[in-house]
Amino acid sequence: MMRIFFICALSILVLASCNNSKQGESGSQRKGPSKHSNSFNSSVQAAMDSYHALTEAFVNWDSAAVVRQSAALKLKLDSINFYGFPPNTITAPIDTLALAKKDLQSMAANKSITDRRHDLNSLTQHLYDFLSLVQYDDKKIYLNECPMAFNDSIPGDWLSETDGIRNPYMGLHHPTYGKAMIECGSNKSTIDFTNKK
Repeated sequence: MMRIFFICALSILVLASCNNSKQGESGSQRKGPSKHSNSFNSSVQAAMDSYHALTEAFVNWDSAAVVRQSAALKLKLDSINFYGFPPNTITAPIDTLALAKKDLQSMAANKSITDRRHDLNSLTQHLYDFLSLVQYDDKKIYLNECPMAFNDSIPGDWLSETDGIRNPYMGLHHPTYGKAMIECGSNKSTIDFTNKK
């Protein structure tokens, strides 16, 4: 009987530790109430889901998907609901979103994948600035950097909701490196207002 109890307790500990390590990989979620409305948080999350689909299109070197996902993300950015924000606090975030939308319009133009990656780098900075300005507190967001995104010497950034690296600048079909550099990069910074109430 004691042996069965010991085996059950050990199994529970192993499962709990697996769940904890998995949770650490996916980043932290908000603890406690958000300072933002549910409509704002859900509209920003929809935009971030669309942004992640865009970076995945870059990972796959899929130009047609990049164009589709850039158009989808622009619609999501247009739909961000600022309900609950005092009118005098939304000018800077709205201006930053306007710059992000210009990046997406440029990305959708008929250009090379390298030019589109430059647009991704600019878009990333504008979205990072937006999330910082509004103090987005629903999830922790990682700003990642590829040190050799352009000409193997100029860095490029992208956002992720996990601390794992899946590099949209090197991707899975790089003409020189193939998929060998998909995990090249590091966490450069984070946006983490999840503990603030």
